[in-house]
Amino acid sequence: MKRDLVRSGRLLGLGAMVPLMLSLISLTTIAPAWAQEQLMRTITVSGQGNESIATSITQVRLGVEAQGRTAEEVQQEVARRSNAVVELVRSRNVSKLQTTGIYLSPTYDYSNNRQRIIGYTASNTISFEIATERAGTLLDDAVNAGASRIDGVSFIASDEARNQARQVALQEATQDALDQADAVLSAMGLDRQEVVSIQVNGAAPPMPIFQDMARMQSAAAEAAPTPVVGGEQEVSASVTLQIRY
Repeated sequence: MKRDLVRSGRLLGLGAMVPLMLSLISLTTIAPAWAQEQLMRTITVSGQGNESIATSITQVRLGVEAQGRTAEEVQQEVARRSNAVVELVRSRNVSKLQTTGIYLSPTYDYSNNRQRIIGYTASNTISFEIATERAGTLLDDAVNAGASRIDGVSFIASDEARNQARQVALQEATQDALDQADAVLSAMGLDRQEVVSIQVNGAAPPMPIFQDMARMQSAAAEAAPTPVVGGEQEVSASVTLQIRY
């Protein structure tokens, strides 16, 4: 009889656990579906931010070019004048001074259906950066020292200004994304909840502003100092938000 009571107690215990087990199974089945539904109730928006900054640095590319009868005399002439230009530029405390091109090539004459060498052309090109307010005077002095080409002039902002502009552009992009989400949800009678995902797409580095070389060289030949005026650059940023509602 005692054995029957024990067996009955076990059966009663199992009977009481069956509803609990069914409830747990039911919750296990429902919970993922509920979580998936909550996850799907999101809106994804991308915001843009733009910030303008003034340029303060001029990037310069200038060169020395010479022509002559022999390769040796042309190369020597270019070397002599290039050294004078480099020494001048270095004395003005420029930054990122480097040689960017060395060129030597024969010049041909194609008369009478014949090709013959009549001389050589050589050049040496350097690049550097200088504060914009000092660029015009340096260009004039470089031409007087022996430079014969101004191959490029462009303008950029300082690293500090670009970094500050990037922070502002990212803030603007974030606010733009939030405003877009609010506009869409408000039109549907919904409320914005927490941000569940953030993707910073970065801030594009500003493109240098290039100057008209023909006008620069004409000014260098006719006036002193050559007027060099920078401009503004624009830093752009993009942020993508996923927001629950």
